[in-house]
Amino acid sequence: MSAPIRQRRPGFNIWPGFVDALTSLILVMIFMLLLFAIGQFVLSDALAGKNRSLDALNVEVKELADKVFITDEIRRKAEARIAELLAALDVARDERDRFKTTLDEQNARAMALSTDIQALDLLKRQLEEQLNQLTTRLDSATQGIQSRDAKIVDLDRQLKLTLANQVNELEKYRSEFFGKLREALGKREDVRVVGDRFVLPSDILFTSGSADLGPDAQARLGKLVNTIRDVSTKIPEKINWVLRVDGHTDRVPIASERFPSNWELSTARAVAIVKWMVSQGIPAKHLSANGFGQHQPIDTADTPEAYTKNRRIEFQLTNR
Repeated sequence: MSAPIRQRRPGFNIWPGFVDALTSLILVMIFMLLLFAIGQFVLSDALAGKNRSLDALNVEVKELADKVFITDEIRRKAEARIAELLAALDVARDERDRFKTTLDEQNARAMALSTDIQALDLLKRQLEEQLNQLTTRLDSATQGIQSRDAKIVDLDRQLKLTLANQVNELEKYRSEFFGKLREALGKREDVRVVGDRFVLPSDILFTSGSADLGPDAQARLGKLVNTIRDVSTKIPEKINWVLRVDGHTDRVPIASERFPSNWELSTARAVAIVKWMVSQGIPAKHLSANGFGQHQPIDTADTPEAYTKNRRIEFQLTNR
């Protein structure tokens, strides 16, 4: 497992920032409450000043009423003054009512903000608790991941060692299998071992453009089946082996009703061989049929000899 998996995931670093943001929001709300308190004091002082002004106006009205008898002119002026004072009084009352309404609204908002601050403070504590729990769980999960990574590495090493041992052991049986198969098919120059594959010309088993196994082909494959039975009894059961049968053709195109292309022909030949082996008692789980058409030639030359080499059946004893 790669190193980034062992590190703490960066997605969890959002929580400290989120908690700091909530703390800043609470401080802003407290500051707003202080502003509302100062505003309430100013409004109260203004109302007191208005009340004092009203008292002074009342005194002045009374004095003017006492002097109304002096002259009509003075009376008219006094009446006008009284009207002005009454109008001013009405305006002052309206302002007082307006200030009182604003003060009540601010008090209500202050109470609401106080409730919100308490709720945010509770939410902050809950988030801090959840963050601590997540941190603890993350640390525990990280330790578990590290432990599992160590186990996976150990299992992978053991698996590779087991597979290597099986490959080495199967190589011994492959050599024996190829040796006995060469003896069974006779000393033919066109039958050869190439790397880990036993290469057999397809002309030995099939006629041109056909995927049917005739009596002669079945007789030759019978020797192959006997060789497989003999060698398979010696292969330990712990080795999961399979005999691959690969069909190959030359580059000459085919377009029959049964085989639209060389791919179908090569696959049909491999399947025919596998089916016949199964009918002779070879377990199907140890057989595999594959067709490659003309796409993996041994000889890329455009000659009859190259075509003959490329028309082949390959057998490979390998691990599944």
